[in-house]
Amino acid sequence: MAWAALRPVAKACIGGYLIGLTISDRYFSFAPVHGGSMRPTFEGTTDGREYALVKRSPLYDYSRGEVVILASPVDHQRKTIKRLIGLPGDWVSLPEKEEVRKIPEGHCWVEGDNGSVSRDSRAYGPVPLGLVQGRVTHVVWPPSKMGRVDKRVPSEGRVMPQRNL
Repeated sequence: MAWAALRPVAKACIGGYLIGLTISDRYFSFAPVHGGSMRPTFEGTTDGREYALVKRSPLYDYSRGEVVILASPVDHQRKTIKRLIGLPGDWVSLPEKEEVRKIPEGHCWVEGDNGSVSRDSRAYGPVPLGLVQGRVTHVVWPPSKMGRVDKRVPSEGRVMPQRNL
């Protein structure tokens, strides 16, 4: 008797969950921002009170300067938010090491906006594009920081794009 009364509610809850899961997996989701590696774009409080809107992209149609979310190359269970600096075939200048590195096919170069505290491609090298899960488009929480995340291309001469001949 009780099951008959709960069945429509259970079906609606399960259906809603499956729809929500599909939307967050294929279209967009929300991600907490932790740490200070992306300051000033994100404050990155340790309590996870800042949230970003992530637009999922089934294709690798990212461009330099976009902020992306990716599985950490060091710990695949963790997600990290970084700025996309270079794409496959680009040459990236590392002024602090006085070297230039070529990004291999199928990889990208990501860096935090706050280089002094960011663990990024400067530490672990080029990142496989398969780890990139979407682009961060907006800050959605807290309301005082709500707004679009700007695309910022690295300084002139820092990245030498691959030329298509």
